[in-house]
Parts: sequence; C-alpha cells; structure tokens
Amino acid sequence: MADNSLGDFPADMQQDAAVAALSALAHKDRLAAFRLILTAMPAGLPSGQIAKDLAIAPTRMSFHLSTLERAGLLTAQREGRVVRYAIAPQTMRGLLRFLTKDCCNGDPTLCQDLNLFSCR
Repeated sequence: MADNSLGDFPADMQQDAAVAALSALAHKDRLAAFRLILTAMPAGLPSGQIAKDLAIAPTRMSFHLSTLERAGLLTAQREGRVVRYAIAPQTMRGLLRFLTKDCCNGDPTLCQDLNLFSCR
C-alpha cells in the first residue's frame, strides 16, 4: 500500500496526496470526526470519546479514523489501551495550499482571508 503521508512535502502537496486526503474526508462520519478532532487541537482525542461524541459504534469509528490516518490527515498515539487521534497540521496546511495555490489569478492580496488559517 502506498504511503499517503505528506510529511515529506507539506508545503507543496502533490495531486495524488490531495486526492487521497479529500477522498478520506468525503464521508459524513469521517468529516464529522475530523471536525471534532480539530476542536481539540493540538492534543487530539481518544478514539472512544470520538465514537461516543458522534454516537458511532467504536469499531466503525476505528475504521474511519484509520482511513483518515492512512490519508495523512491524522496522527495516532497509543496511550496504554487507548489510541489518541490528533490532526496532522502539516498535511492540513499542505492540502489548503494545494487547493488555493492558483487562487485569485496569482495575486495574493486578493486571497488574504485564506492566509488567516493557521494551526495552533
């Protein structure tokens, strides 16, 4: 299986990596989980809490979280019997850069609102 992690090129995401990230987000449960985990940056959330907060069966949520991790959007940290998922900010920034690279016909002053995004 190809490694879709974007740690090697966060500033200039490649098209295949962007497609993998967007495909991973193209499911309502995964998008909801990603947005919930965003609220807990930078520490992230335990998988059980994510499943509980979204009222999704833990096994199903585990599948969705693994999909987001394989796409490079999340990191997973084992803490004993618990897995904590956190946003991979370099991937998220890379995806946003990829999507907006040619925005506003190359005039950055027209896209200033897009530059406000930053991960804490």
